Amino acid sequence: MSITMSETDLTDAFPRAAIAHDWLTIPGGSEKVVLELLQLLPHAEVFTSVYDPEPWVDKLAGVPVHPSFLNRIPKATTQYPKLLPLMNRAFESFDLSGFDLVVSSSHSCAKNVLTPPDTKHVCYCHTPMRHAWEPGYLAGEDLGRVGRLAASVLMPGVRRNDFLGASRPDLFVANSSFVARRIEKYYRRDSVVVHPPVEIAQHLERPRAQDDYYLLLGRVIPYKRVDLALAACAKLGRRVKVVGTGRAMEAAKAAAGPEAEFLGFVPDEELGDVLAGARALLFPGAEDFGIVPVEAQAAGIPVIAYGAAGVLDSVIDGETGVFFSEQTPDALAAAILLFEELSLDEQAIRDNARRFSPERFRNEIAALLGGLDVRSTRGGTR
Repeated sequence: MSITMSETDLTDAFPRAAIAHDWLTIPGGSEKVVLELLQLLPHAEVFTSVYDPEPWVDKLAGVPVHPSFLNRIPKATTQYPKLLPLMNRAFESFDLSGFDLVVSSSHSCAKNVLTPPDTKHVCYCHTPMRHAWEPGYLAGEDLGRVGRLAASVLMPGVRRNDFLGASRPDLFVANSSFVARRIEKYYRRDSVVVHPPVEIAQHLERPRAQDDYYLLLGRVIPYKRVDLALAACAKLGRRVKVVGTGRAMEAAKAAAGPEAEFLGFVPDEELGDVLAGARALLFPGAEDFGIVPVEAQAAGIPVIAYGAAGVLDSVIDGETGVFFSEQTPDALAAAILLFEELSLDEQAIRDNARRFSPERFRNEIAALLGGLDVRSTRGGTR
């Protein structure tokens, strides 16, 4: 898709633009979307619930960032998940009068901002709020008795606010086909799919140096099911390296066999070598999109993944990886054995990743924004 409006044209069409994002603390995948939006809308102001400027000194230099009243709460930048009951109120407190365009980058409450009738509001939805709509999402979390009681009391109200907030954007953009289905299911809204930007350039030309180990890469938290992958490798006696840390590390280590190696945090300058040596990436969780599988494919690394959710958009079963259909060690072990019988084309794997470049993201978003002033954005199939 080519850009229908240049950066200058977008500035002319929307002289005052705002970007709303759930919180700006630790940089991650959703924050990369914010940075790419600022490439398209360099004049935009940013509104967020909680802002820790330290990780953003270089990336947001010169950008007006407006945190909400929550930012004045002690330890808000580290304890912001506990402020969820106040997030809706925080985003509704922003005065966005006078803005021509608001783009919300939302997996929580950023989409709930209030905009004037003539202001266009586009929501880039990373996912509808998972802990509100999927009871099983919190099952693996150690909330304690009091925490679970509090969640049961608060969640009906959180769901109501989330549903009401979903009526406010003029246009929903989903980051995957899976998220588009969730938006339709929970919000009763149509959406258009634009996959998130992935920094693939640094991986595309890196030569493979295949070793005999499998790789797990990312946060070690319950829903990512690192324990499942480690149990499968233990069952088969396969080497596996784990890059990352998180609150599910104890369960992961309990499931690991003697061939598992835990590397913890690995800096970017060293991560490339670890990635290049992997036989395949193991991806046992259900992600809304999943940036890591795209990065792995850019490096020529096949992906063995649970065949559900966002990975269905990024991995081609039998060509760039292998899917398994049940989140069990036996199912993943069977997929590993199947993968070891295949001969996958490295260049085809790398080429598949090219579909998710930042340039492609900017082109598609620019085309959507460029069309806002010439069509209705509410209702119907988009």
